[in-house]
Amino acid sequence: MTSGVRVRQAVTVLIGAAGVAAFWALGLPLPFLFGPMIASLAAALAGVRLMGMGEVSVAARSVLGVAIGASVTPALMVELPSMLASVAIIPVYIAVIGLVGVPFFRRFCGFDPVTAFYAAMPGGAADMTIFGAEAGANVRQVSLIHVTRLLVIMIVAPLVLAGIYGIELTHPIGQPAVDIPVADLAVMIGAGLVGWKTAEGVGLFGAAILGPLIAAAVLSLLGILHMRPPREALLAAQFLIGVGIGVSYVGVTLRELRETVAGGAAFVLILAVIAGAVTEFVTLTGLAPPVEGFLAFMPGGQAEMSMLALIAGADLSFVVVHHIARIVIVLIGAPIVFRLVRRRQGR
Repeated sequence: MTSGVRVRQAVTVLIGAAGVAAFWALGLPLPFLFGPMIASLAAALAGVRLMGMGEVSVAARSVLGVAIGASVTPALMVELPSMLASVAIIPVYIAVIGLVGVPFFRRFCGFDPVTAFYAAMPGGAADMTIFGAEAGANVRQVSLIHVTRLLVIMIVAPLVLAGIYGIELTHPIGQPAVDIPVADLAVMIGAGLVGWKTAEGVGLFGAAILGPLIAAAVLSLLGILHMRPPREALLAAQFLIGVGIGVSYVGVTLRELRETVAGGAAFVLILAVIAGAVTEFVTLTGLAPPVEGFLAFMPGGQAEMSMLALIAGADLSFVVVHHIARIVIVLIGAPIVFRLVRRRQGR
């Protein structure tokens, strides 16, 4: 790593820390998430050459993976079949988003068909960018659309939780490290590292979060893992997630802000209407409690929505099962649907 990279990363951390301090001093909600996100976003748009934390940011997702896996208990396995009815709605939900999103990006943003398709798919930002690049999409536009989706959802979702559902976003996310036995900390670290690297080695999508999740879930079901990672680790994960979203806007131009980013923000409003309708349906039919239904069908990133579920004190397992199902369906289905559509157009 060159000295220039270290300097840029140090500047990024300092700006993120300043955001935390400002939000804390003003008594604003979620200072470790919103503070660095807004501060780094503002700095990126102002032209400051920020840089992400690389493997450290990836490791933050492993912390979340362990936290989620620790909530997988024998009691959850008993409840899992009751989630299948709401999970079954997800393919229809994804199809509606695609049917609305592709025409939106074609007509209002002027995207070519390939870019519009992968911009509309509610999958992971990195995955959709990679798939889009392989299919010939405009990578920059796809990337900015998905980052904007995450940014707007991470701003709007907490406001909805507090304003509509009356949730205080102050739920304790974990015990202090000093209160957790050293043996338990060692188990968590082992689950995070081994799960992450093993999943990465076999090419599992989202290896940094799903690998530790699987490892921690197995240890939890065996009665070896009994608690979530310490509060300090989860706050650090919030910080790195917030910085990561803001840093994604480094180098964005005014034209991209006016055309691509604005289009992505407008699309989130459409997503909100669709997600709101699905949330209302699963709530009224008794398929999900209100808060869990909202978080489960909000098309944000898996890591980001898991963190919100922790902060809101929601049923983490319910939320995560639905987001994993959505990501898996998009990852498997999007390339297949794209090829079928292309073949039909070719005829």
